[in-house]
Amino acid sequence: MIFGKRRGSGSIRGGFYHFVNPQSKSTLSGYGDGDFVRLRDEYGLVWTGTAEKQGPDLVRYRLRSEKGKTIAGISDNHGIVLRDEKGNTWRGFLE
Repeated sequence: MIFGKRRGSGSIRGGFYHFVNPQSKSTLSGYGDGDFVRLRDEYGLVWTGTAEKQGPDLVRYRLRSEKGKTIAGISDNHGIVLRDEKGNTWRGFLE
């Protein structure tokens, strides 16, 4: 009997991301393909990183900018929350 690798069971859905910081009204937007995520803020700074599946309904995001700053966050089935080193928070979604 031949056993094959199961595909699609642990993959992360890709699509378009859009985040807004409620205090400063700054935005992050971009795309994701599988576990790779690339976002751009309103100043043109590019953030790249990964999305790691932590459970059936839980995904952890870790992004780093060109200048070495980091943003990390988590999502469930209802939305995504990202936070930077200074405590600024962005809330968003994946289309």
